[in-house]
Amino acid sequence: VGRFEAATGGTLFLDEIGNIGLPQQAKLLTALQNRQVVPVGSNAPVPVDIRLLSATNAPLHALVARGAFRQDLMYRLNTVEIMLPPLREREDDVPLLAQHFAQVYAARNRQPVPEFSAAALRKLREHPWPGNVRELQHAVERAVILGAGPVLLPADFSFRNPESAAASAAAAPAATAAENPLPLLAVEKNTIQQALERHQGN
Repeated sequence: VGRFEAATGGTLFLDEIGNIGLPQQAKLLTALQNRQVVPVGSNAPVPVDIRLLSATNAPLHALVARGAFRQDLMYRLNTVEIMLPPLREREDDVPLLAQHFAQVYAARNRQPVPEFSAAALRKLREHPWPGNVRELQHAVERAVILGAGPVLLPADFSFRNPESAAASAAAAPAATAAENPLPLLAVEKNTIQQALERHQGN
């Protein structure tokens, strides 16, 4: 049973819809227009009745203009369109999402749910979040795992801008890089040891 059949009578969610290729777009459009699919290995169409939700971070109108996304499929998909601003434009959502992710990862790691210091929340609010909600999720996961106590502090959150890091590396003298190679394995080993000690081997 494919996804469309499994979702019949309910909702099918397609994430990153802007990334599918043109051949898949044609098949999706046909399925949506005909309200039926032909399962792999069969010649008989199967009727489907679904509510379709799709999401993308790609600008579909720009993709249509470039010929990378079918205009007819875009019109079929965006009957009701909800624009969700990036996290940097939703500062008030940051503490709520951070606390949610802290609960998730504390439960997953069988730890008490940590609290956020006011300074930590301020640091989270001020960060521009180029990686959006996923970046916040990973930042909180790391802080929960490696945090030193029941309250998360600003030092528990480290953000690194890949572009500025690459620029710094390019600007650094070659001799310095050769003389002081990054001991990545040692850093990883030390970080893991500290986390194990902090959480009594758990």
